[in-house]
Amino acid sequence: MSLRASFVKKTFHFGFRAKTSRGLMNDRDCWFIKIQDDKRAEVFGLGEAAPLPGLSLELDEVFEHNMTRLVEQFNGLKLDLISGANLPLISKTIIKRIPELPQFPSILFAFEMALLDLSNGGKRLIFNNGFVEGQPIPINGLIWMSGMDMMLQQIEIKIQEGFDCLKLKVGGLDFEKECDILQYIRRKYFKMNITLRLDANGAFKEEEVMYKLHELAKFDIHSIEQPIKPGNELMVDLCKSAPIPIALDEELIGVIEEEARLNLLDKIKPQFIILKPSLHGGLSGCRQWIEIAEKMNVGWWMTSALESNIGLNAIAQFTSEYQNTLPHGLGTGKIYDNNIDSPLLVKKGNLSYTDPDEWGLIDFN
Repeated sequence: MSLRASFVKKTFHFGFRAKTSRGLMNDRDCWFIKIQDDKRAEVFGLGEAAPLPGLSLELDEVFEHNMTRLVEQFNGLKLDLISGANLPLISKTIIKRIPELPQFPSILFAFEMALLDLSNGGKRLIFNNGFVEGQPIPINGLIWMSGMDMMLQQIEIKIQEGFDCLKLKVGGLDFEKECDILQYIRRKYFKMNITLRLDANGAFKEEEVMYKLHELAKFDIHSIEQPIKPGNELMVDLCKSAPIPIALDEELIGVIEEEARLNLLDKIKPQFIILKPSLHGGLSGCRQWIEIAEKMNVGWWMTSALESNIGLNAIAQFTSEYQNTLPHGLGTGKIYDNNIDSPLLVKKGNLSYTDPDEWGLIDFN
């Protein structure tokens, strides 16, 4: 008996104008790795590789060639199924045999996800923990970049839906208009305990960043992600003296070795890090980031990278392995018109797992 992997590409269509700091997205390509053993082909583990255009270093013209090559390497290993295996064992097993996998974090994530799924019976139970038993995960409500009126409408809807933590992009509109939006929230919902997170995606220039952070601080901001582009020495000073706590995101991309991760956090000393398995080393990489961060008293939360419900499910279950009560960025499951049916449900600012029979996986059978 040995394991065999294959993969298929699927394109998901956004149900709205999905504007990001990297432009407008209409469609999203994802690759799904399916792993089964040769004696029980009807049982399979499923993993999603969803590299982000404009961010993922692995996403280039030969990405699918690399996917094919790595799947063939995996099949050449002739691995046996490890029933009930945990993440450290599975990650160590495949990385030891395919040492280049960490250079492809979304593919590594897909392999980890599929192997954990298969080892737990091929039921999309990546981790058997509180989340799949009904314990919800608090999440932030993401406000997509748009015109001012549309963003205000999104805010109204999210608060009516029960979100008490909102994440807004800044740096894409006129700065005064962005401040007007934040002032609107604070004035209209002053009786409500609304947490505001900001994400600049590196949009602020060196000469303006401190001024803008002081202006934004007037609106009682919880944190701001990546105010300047990654690799800038100024980030050290910002984390030390900025009036808003700084969270690193893009800064973590491409940092693979444990010592490099430790040195980065020790040098910059951010207040928070934001983790996405598709960008930051798969599940095993995020696990290592968390261990380092917690030793340094650096806060963290998990965020999806616009994966389909397959990837979102795995990230949510991984998140539930930790006692972290901060809201996570895991509410992207309904953004696609043709997303995969799943038991994932967003309600009152929480992500929950409902009936496992609701998985719609006919395209993978």
